[in-house]
Amino acid sequence: MQSFVEQDRASSTQPATSDRQRSLADELRSAPFEMVLSSGFFGFFAHTGVMAALEELKLRPSLLGGSSAGALISGMWAAGLSAAQVRDELFSLTRESFWDPDRFFGVRYYAAQLQALRGKSFEAADGVGSGLGLLRGEAFDALLQAALDKVGVRTFAQCPIPVRVAAFHLRKLRTVVLSEGELAPAIRASCSFPGMFQPTVIGSDRYLDGGIADRPGLSTATPGVRLLFHHLPAKSPWRKVVRVQNHPPARPNMFLLHEPSLPQLSPFHLDRGPYAYELARAMALRTLNAPAKLYQGEP
Repeated sequence: MQSFVEQDRASSTQPATSDRQRSLADELRSAPFEMVLSSGFFGFFAHTGVMAALEELKLRPSLLGGSSAGALISGMWAAGLSAAQVRDELFSLTRESFWDPDRFFGVRYYAAQLQALRGKSFEAADGVGSGLGLLRGEAFDALLQAALDKVGVRTFAQCPIPVRVAAFHLRKLRTVVLSEGELAPAIRASCSFPGMFQPTVIGSDRYLDGGIADRPGLSTATPGVRLLFHHLPAKSPWRKVVRVQNHPPARPNMFLLHEPSLPQLSPFHLDRGPYAYELARAMALRTLNAPAKLYQGEP
């Protein structure tokens, strides 16, 4: 008996039923489309499954965008990494790979700022960090840059596919879209989940997770263009209350990919990642081979 994943792999080779009921895959092939991947705590496994489905069907977005976990996968995809390469990076990931805690939780940053205002220096042998957060983020930076180095990409301009990432600007207190300069720091900025990672510093500015004010990541899409959107369902109780952030907003000319039964992931449940990958990949193949249907918003 075939597994549901094997069945969906087989179905990916089936042609569209007719011009009258053209599949979403054929609809997307007919003209350029952009793709946005939403925020979602450790949702990069599911995003990579969707990426794999699009590669299998030879669908290539004209532009990629995303927020938080979506920014991570959009950036690696845009840089030229294949779905298999990204999958292998993620499947080998352990908590120790990126776990670099700051024993002072970033408090030294504020002590240094206070001393600077007083005209005094603040000496710290292990650095002062960039703000409150359990993890310094240096290990994450190293992993990300090593992955991008495999395809020789350092900047947005070097990406084979244009990409934009959303991040929360701490001074302006709003979402900004980053699309130029060095790629890895911009991705890290969009992934700087409050409390877990310390803010990311780019130039004189500090940034936190793009999902703070733009969970869908739709600020990275060009208004009005055809859009394929992968929405990750929120798993936290707080997000379930804030429905406007948990459900994808209606937007003209948008097709939706959505798998509501994804497992909850965290640094302590990375073992669930391969299942989330396969579940999202199977969902994407089903949806892409089904008749195309524009998303009209939550019923």
